[in-house]
Amino acid sequence: MTISEACRLVLEADFMGKGGEIFVFDMGKPVKIADLAKRMIELAGMRVGRDIEIQYTGLRPGEKLYEELLANKENTIPTSNAKIFRARVREYDYNDITTVIDNLAQQAVREINPEETVRLMKMIIPEFKSNNSCFSRLDEELEDFFIPKSK
Repeated sequence: MTISEACRLVLEADFMGKGGEIFVFDMGKPVKIADLAKRMIELAGMRVGRDIEIQYTGLRPGEKLYEELLANKENTIPTSNAKIFRARVREYDYNDITTVIDNLAQQAVREINPEETVRLMKMIIPEFKSNNSCFSRLDEELEDFFIPKSK
C-alpha cells in the first residue's frame, strides 16, 4: 500500500467514525522483507550478492513472522469501503480492568518479576501469544482466561 492510499483510508475512516471505534484496513498482499531488501539494493544501483550481501539471522526471542490485525475472538464488521472494516472488540468492566492494571503496575514497579508481569499482561490481552519466547508456556495456562464485562 502506498502512503497516499493509506492516507486516503485514514481520512475516510475518520469521516465514518462516530467516536471510539477501531478501524482495520485491508492493506493488500503482504510483502516479504527479503523481496523488499532486494528491491532497495537494486534501486540503489547495486547488485544483490555482489555489492551487498543479504544475511538471514533467524527469529530473535519474541519476534514474529506476521502481525495479527485482530485477536482470535474478535472480528470485524464491513463498512461501505471494501478496504475498511470496523472492529468488534471485547468490552471490559472499568472496575475489573483497573484492578488488574493496578496489580500489573505494582508488579512491574515494586517486585520486578518478569513472569508475573507477563502473566498479568496476558490476563488483560489473552489473545497475545508469546511465540518464540520463554513465556510461551503461559499461553496454554491462560488460554481461556478473560475478564468479562460485568452486567
